[in-house]
Amino acid sequence: MAPIFITGIGTEIGKTLTSAIIVEALQADYWKPIQAGYDEGSDNQKIKQLISNTSTTLFDEIYKLKLPASPHIAAREESNRIDLGAIAAHFKTLPSERVVIEGAGGLMVPLNEKEFIIDLIEMLNAKVILVSRNYLGSINHSLVTAALCKQRKLSVAGWIFNDQYLYYEEEIAAWSGYPKIASVPFAPEVTPAFVKEQAGLIKENLLKHL
Repeated sequence: MAPIFITGIGTEIGKTLTSAIIVEALQADYWKPIQAGYDEGSDNQKIKQLISNTSTTLFDEIYKLKLPASPHIAAREESNRIDLGAIAAHFKTLPSERVVIEGAGGLMVPLNEKEFIIDLIEMLNAKVILVSRNYLGSINHSLVTAALCKQRKLSVAGWIFNDQYLYYEEEIAAWSGYPKIASVPFAPEVTPAFVKEQAGLIKENLLKHL
């Protein structure tokens, strides 16, 4: 079964929250192969704190880099280089029927001197879920992301939106040609109960688009 790859229109737009909700909805496994910056905790740890089910396995990172920067820079600072082939080879060894993979930043985040997140998605032959956070400027960022997905012929399940800023989610979905799977409301505090509630709300529509 193809993995589900969570990417978005930029950084700090809700990929980890979205990943937690999808993992909870599907009781899927979770993997973030590249973690840059972990002084305040890794995304793996955040997922562990947010999900309630006991079926999910959290797989270790391949690259866990200290510097909170673009992965290619963070790796360089540690005299390392991110090897997409090594990530793809490790993926094949994961004992999982369904795994949710969280990317770093957006599609064009560089992983080394010539390869990007979008290249990793292609290499893994993954089904993509696009995450968009509603803010001034997110229409442009969302549509540019969608255009690149179409140019590279990625398999895109659809959009998950989060936060609140005006009301244009349906327009982004229509303009992009990719369906809206769900809209996650703003929460002043993200708790396991909130994640479980949202997972229940999106599950039926999520399965319909996968």
